[in-house]
Amino acid sequence: MAVGRGARTEKKIAYDEKICKMLDTYNQILVVGVDNVGSNQLQGIRAGLRGDSVILMGKNTMMKRSIRVHADNTGNTAILSLIPLLVGNVGLIFTKGDLKEVKDEIAKYKVGAPARVGLIAQIDVVVPPGNTGLDPSQTSFFQVLNIPTKINKGTVEITTNVDLIKKGDKVGSSEAALLAKLGLRPFSYGLIVKSAYDNGSVLSPEVLELTEDDVALKFANALANVAAVALSLSYPSIAAAPSMFINAYKNVLAFSVATDYTYKQAEEVKEFLKDPSKFASTVVAVDTSVGRAAPAKEEAKKEEPEEESDDDLVSGLFD
Repeated sequence: MAVGRGARTEKKIAYDEKICKMLDTYNQILVVGVDNVGSNQLQGIRAGLRGDSVILMGKNTMMKRSIRVHADNTGNTAILSLIPLLVGNVGLIFTKGDLKEVKDEIAKYKVGAPARVGLIAQIDVVVPPGNTGLDPSQTSFFQVLNIPTKINKGTVEITTNVDLIKKGDKVGSSEAALLAKLGLRPFSYGLIVKSAYDNGSVLSPEVLELTEDDVALKFANALANVAAVALSLSYPSIAAAPSMFINAYKNVLAFSVATDYTYKQAEEVKEFLKDPSKFASTVVAVDTSVGRAAPAKEEAKKEEPEEESDDDLVSGLFD
């Protein structure tokens, strides 16, 4: 018994050393869900990520303990933010590559799987209409599931779309049996990125999908909000500076127009206000250019031959 305990202790120490070495080497980690992922599938993912990334599996309690050991030994308390993420059947992918590229790479290794009893449906499962290839003796099976069918050329044919399973529902025995009979494998399984750790920051998977354009748009919207708040509070800020200068210039211009005070930039505005006819000259020029085309249209209308009236046609018949 003592030998067994000693072996387990050595394994824990070796695991601690391994994960601590990983934490020293890599600053980026993906926390991935591994539900329904087989060993062969995981081996293929390991081979695909070989180079910049390493997959590490283990019990959550062991991973949490190793992370705490590393934090105590190095003083890197930021790594403790990983501990709340280790919930359920998860693993860690340590990487030096781009997080989004790694996420896209592991998504390539999803494999189709049948609907097994008790599994939670990932998507809505819809059975399309068509010939099932099953003999008429299977009709009662479809009737139990309230699936409309008909016999066509000695086989059972489904006549309409059938909403068999809703996303989030458990797969029942009848549904699983039907999908097996039809040879349908509606689900696909693979590593699912649940969270990302990047140099002390924890990110949601959605953040990894953001492009540079998305970031620029979000930054522009945030900048506009900061400028709006600064303007409403009359608080000077770099974001609001352009609008503040423009508003200030408008006030100075309005003051100049209303008084005898003037300056170079305001003189042209005052000239237009003193002599509105200068505006009229611009309007007349536009009207003249537009008006020139009108006579041509009228002449074209005059040149068109007049159509004979129905009265003329009728009277000509009896001449």
